[in-house]
Amino acid sequence: MSLPSIDQEYLVDFLVRLLNIHSPTGFAEPAIAFVEQELSQFSQLQLTRTRKGALVAKWEIASELPPVALTAHVDTLGAVVKEIKSNGRLKLSRIGGVEWPTVETEGIWIFTSDGQRVRGSILVETASGHIYGQDMKNTPRDDEHMEVRLDARTLSREETRALGINIGDCAAFDPRVEVTNGFVRSRFLDDKACVANIVSAIKSLVDTGQSPTRTVHFHISNYEEVGHGASSGIPADVAELLTVDMAVVGNGQESDEFHATLCIKDAGGVYHQGLNNNLRILAQQHGIPYKTDVYRYYASDGEAFWRAGGDVAVALIGPGIDASHNYERTHTEGLVATTNWIMAYLLSD
Repeated sequence: MSLPSIDQEYLVDFLVRLLNIHSPTGFAEPAIAFVEQELSQFSQLQLTRTRKGALVAKWEIASELPPVALTAHVDTLGAVVKEIKSNGRLKLSRIGGVEWPTVETEGIWIFTSDGQRVRGSILVETASGHIYGQDMKNTPRDDEHMEVRLDARTLSREETRALGINIGDCAAFDPRVEVTNGFVRSRFLDDKACVANIVSAIKSLVDTGQSPTRTVHFHISNYEEVGHGASSGIPADVAELLTVDMAVVGNGQESDEFHATLCIKDAGGVYHQGLNNNLRILAQQHGIPYKTDVYRYYASDGEAFWRAGGDVAVALIGPGIDASHNYERTHTEGLVATTNWIMAYLLSD
């Protein structure tokens, strides 16, 4: 059986729209709401929220086969306001694996608790070469020496507080999305690319009148970057959990931007051999270009569910993402391969 065709224009357009929604961990509600609205067009899905705000879309099928689940996450790296300095600038506390050199000079929005937003930039506190000279180069890029310069008239702690900014307010880095020559480059392709894969796969099945072979729970999590996204919200009767998250591209890795990847092992250990082998067979049957890989510094929502006691077989697939947790890039070929793999899995028995 051939797989449904993918609306690649929709896939990329949905991804770009999702990337442009700020959603650091703890502040991912706008992205969850966006995905919920998008999935609401498919009458086949029953949409619910978990208590901690994840989105679950259930596609119920009358079948003797046990249900399965897929998970991907919309939360991203980010920060919160840690301190308002005496000069009116801000110190931040990072969310997830942000490394300061990767965001130095990036634009940022501060979202205040009363609904305002204030523009700014991430800078080292010795940013002026004409003042600090060699000290600018030698200053550590760490929590103590990086600051937010606000695009507002403020030179004091009091003036910044008068803008509505308080400790704990969300700080979101610009994604800087660009699509060119088949490439998509942006911050936070991890893991919004994979959410786009899942949504696009659902749309392709619906558009062609096809259905999964069994009940499926699509879990869109909102706390993955801090380690517990899919630890709850996946029903106990699920037999398999297919985690869809980015593949690592770089020196020493097999993955690239033009293939989907099956992760065999990451920092949390090995994934389920039986489910891995079934996914290999599906990829070979449908001519899906894929690679296998091992990631050293990586954890997934599938492992979060395992650690929470989930008694399921877990596997991990995803498109290759270059410069992960930095200014990332992937290619539509990898996105299409991953979407096809998801559809092949949903249609398999």
